Amino acid sequence: MIFLITGTQAPFDRLVKCMDEIAPSLNGVEIIAQINQSKYKVKNMKSVAMLNPIDFNENFSRADLIVSHAGMGTIISALQNNKPVIILPRSAALGEHRNEHQLATAKILEKLKYIHVIYEEKELEAKIFSFLKGELIPLHAIENSASSSLIGSIQEYLNISTTNDTHKPQSAPEMN
Repeated sequence: MIFLITGTQAPFDRLVKCMDEIAPSLNGVEIIAQINQSKYKVKNMKSVAMLNPIDFNENFSRADLIVSHAGMGTIISALQNNKPVIILPRSAALGEHRNEHQLATAKILEKLKYIHVIYEEKELEAKIFSFLKGELIPLHAIENSASSSLIGSIQEYLNISTTNDTHKPQSAPEMN
């Protein structure tokens, strides 16, 4: 199953329309789309405006592939659940967002080899077929909580003793 997620703040009709046009060529692959505020009328896939958290998490868990805008909630969830994710960032230049932060996010995470990114709709079909052939896999996974090395680094920076259970700083910083 492919789970298309466009976020909750604004419509992303460019991505919805693209996925809907590709859907018939996917030979019956189930597609569920959460497409809040979309003006585009979906014809070829199941769509809902909004899912409650339980249904959202169920669809996310069932999904074999996530296709989404570059929203950090979706990206982090995909990395935590070891799901392959294809991201099309919203474009402020096209009126899809207030600035280009999604483009910046996508470029950084692509450079780190954490996610699959497309920058134009015409790239989506090839990426999906690559996934269906087993060639597009999750690129990176993260834990649901901070690693012990990160916690240790923060504790060291804050000068927190790891030998007591209260985790109070050994010496409180002076306030002026």
